[in-house]
Amino acid sequence: MAGDHKLPVVLVSGLHADARREVVEGLLREIPHSVALHHDLATAEKGTVLRTVRDSSGVLSSGEAPLVNDCACCALREDLVPELERLAADGVTRMAVVELWDSVEPRAMAEVVAAHGEGAVEVTGVITAVDPALVLPYLVNGDDLAEVGLAAAATDQRTVGDTWARQLEYASAVALVNDDQADDEDRALIGQLHPTAPQAAAGSQALTRLALAGFDVEAAGAGQHPACALLPQEAEEAGVSTLVWRRHRPFHPERLYDALEDLSCAAARSRGRFWLADRPDTLLSWDAAGGALCVENNGPWLASLPDAAWDMIAPVRRAAAALDWHPEHGDCCQHLVFISPGLDRDGLTALLDSCLLTDGEYEAGRTAWKDLPHAFDALLDPVH
Repeated sequence: MAGDHKLPVVLVSGLHADARREVVEGLLREIPHSVALHHDLATAEKGTVLRTVRDSSGVLSSGEAPLVNDCACCALREDLVPELERLAADGVTRMAVVELWDSVEPRAMAEVVAAHGEGAVEVTGVITAVDPALVLPYLVNGDDLAEVGLAAAATDQRTVGDTWARQLEYASAVALVNDDQADDEDRALIGQLHPTAPQAAAGSQALTRLALAGFDVEAAGAGQHPACALLPQEAEEAGVSTLVWRRHRPFHPERLYDALEDLSCAAARSRGRFWLADRPDTLLSWDAAGGALCVENNGPWLASLPDAAWDMIAPVRRAAAALDWHPEHGDCCQHLVFISPGLDRDGLTALLDSCLLTDGEYEAGRTAWKDLPHAFDALLDPVH
C-alpha cells in the first residue's frame, strides 16, 4: 500500500541559521540514507531560488527555480513537492529534511506538503532550531525583515520578532544547540513561549525520535488560530513571567487604543484574542513581538452566529468555545497572554483592567456600546 511507504519529511526552521544547520547535520548523521533539501532565497533579487540537495557526505545536486509572481516563497512552494516526490520514488532515501531558509515560516510549508504530497510523503515533525542565548535578542527585534535582508517577497512586511515567535510556537519540537552564553533566564523564556513542545539537544537520538514521531498538520493549524489557540498558562521561573489575563467584559475602544503603545511594549511577546464594545460580534486577534503589534479581524464570535451556522464551524473551534462559554456573552472574551523577563504583572494587569468598560458603560447595554468612539477603524478597516 502506498500509505505504508510514505517518505518521512522533517521541516527544520529558525532564524538562528547556525543552529539550524547544526540540527540538520545531526539528523543526517543519525538517519542513514537521509537527505537535506534547502532553497536559498537570498538569490531572489536575481529572479531565481537556488535549490541544493545534500546528504551527510556533501552536496548531491543543485538547481535553480524561477520566481513565481515575483515571490521567492511561492517559488519554494512550487519546487518543493516535486523534489520530495522524486526523493520518495528513488527507493533509497529514508528521510527528507527540509531546511527552511531563515525567515520562511514552517506552517505554510507543512500545509503545502500535506495538501500536495498526499500518497508519497508525509510530515513527521516540525523542528525549530534554537540558540538559547539569541532568543530574547531576536524576540525583541522590531526591525522589518526587509531592513535586514531577510524578506521573502517584495511585499513582506513581517518583523524579525514576530517571525521568530511564530517559527518557535508552531514547532512540534525545539532543538537546542549548546551556547555557553545562555543562562537560566534564556531557557525559561523558551519553555514559557512554547510550553507544550518537547526539547532536545541538536544531534541527539532524542531529537531524531521527535523528528519522526508524527505531525498533525490540521491540528497544528487549529492550534495557531486565535479562536482556539492553546495559549501558555501562568508561569514564573528564573525571572521570566507569563501573565494570563482573562476577562468577560469588553474593552472601551478609545481607552484601549490609547494604551496600545504601552501594552505592546510591556512584554517581549504577547498574543491572544479580545473583543471591543463597539464591535461586540467580532473576534479580534492580538499578536505582538519586538514592540510591533498586529490586530486583526478574525470573523464573528460563535455567540453571534445563528444556530444553523454552527454545523459549518470546525469541531475544534466549537470545542474551544464550549470550554469557556459564558452564560451571557458566550465565547466573547478577553484572553491575552504576556511573556517576558522582568514583567510588571501588577502594572500590566491594572492597565488592562482600566481599558475595560466601567460599570456604568457596561450596564448601558450593547446598543449604547456601538455608539462609543470607533477608535480601531483605521487599524481594522483601512481605506485602500
